[in-house]
Amino acid sequence: MYTVTLQECIEKMNLENLTPGINTEEIKITQSDINRPALQLTGYFDYFDHHRVQIIGQVEYTYMMNKADRDSTEQLRKIMAYHVPCIIFCRDLDVPEEIVKLGEEYQVPILKTEQATSFFSSELNRWLKVELAPRISIHGVLVDIFGEGVLITGESGIGKSEVALELIHRGHRLVSDDVVEIKKVSDVTLVGTAPDITRHFIELRGIGIIDAKSLFGIESVKDTQEIDLVIKLEEWNREQEYDRMGLEENYIEYLGNKVVCHSIPIRPGRNVAIICESAAINFRQKKMGYNAAIELYNRVTNGFNKDDSEK
Repeated sequence: MYTVTLQECIEKMNLENLTPGINTEEIKITQSDINRPALQLTGYFDYFDHHRVQIIGQVEYTYMMNKADRDSTEQLRKIMAYHVPCIIFCRDLDVPEEIVKLGEEYQVPILKTEQATSFFSSELNRWLKVELAPRISIHGVLVDIFGEGVLITGESGIGKSEVALELIHRGHRLVSDDVVEIKKVSDVTLVGTAPDITRHFIELRGIGIIDAKSLFGIESVKDTQEIDLVIKLEEWNREQEYDRMGLEENYIEYLGNKVVCHSIPIRPGRNVAIICESAAINFRQKKMGYNAAIELYNRVTNGFNKDDSEK
């Protein structure tokens, strides 16, 4: 199970900590979902998921303020007794001193933000989904080509890093070389990034390690990228038949998500970087509704039908 420290959350979301005496480095967030404890403030605690971050918006705050102080304080005490990760007040609401003292008593951090409740909740949820997403590491190269995330895979030494270097020269951006960490942030989205230790570095056999960011500038690298397309490089095999039309898509699966995959045979004279560029552009065309293979198939079919009718 992956976790995020509360301190990381505070820094990322720019939160104000009203209980600085509590060590937020030791508090771990384990769930990306959040909770607005409206029912709990009325005393209903069945199915209360206390592992989630608790967010107080205008509705919950107004309800507490309209209730007798003793009642609202008692319900908050029950919530904190579950040892929730934290309680965040949105809209720059004025947090009563009694609530801050309760947080210190139960060692539950009381945090505050100026952002609107709905906007903050969605942003926090989005960030936590990425940080806590299931992940794997694979051997490959991830490059941003015309905005499409292209994952280049293949056996060691086949030339993946050299292709990445050529693509950088052609104005595209490197995300990761050698090892790509893939996170599943939703059932349709995979996000790739580089391990911290190898970020922006490329290994070139015969030369060694180069720093793409230092050599080619900040515009040549990128920290994260959605994975849209996989290109698998493999040695040319005369006995194997390769797809020449592309009428049907082939897929590869990572973490239960399917990604379009093309197998590209490598042989002398083939400019693999240009092939990767063309594959990315063609993939974008398909997303926009145009498929060159189907267009050619229709032309050929219509041509045959026309010839038959003339006969």
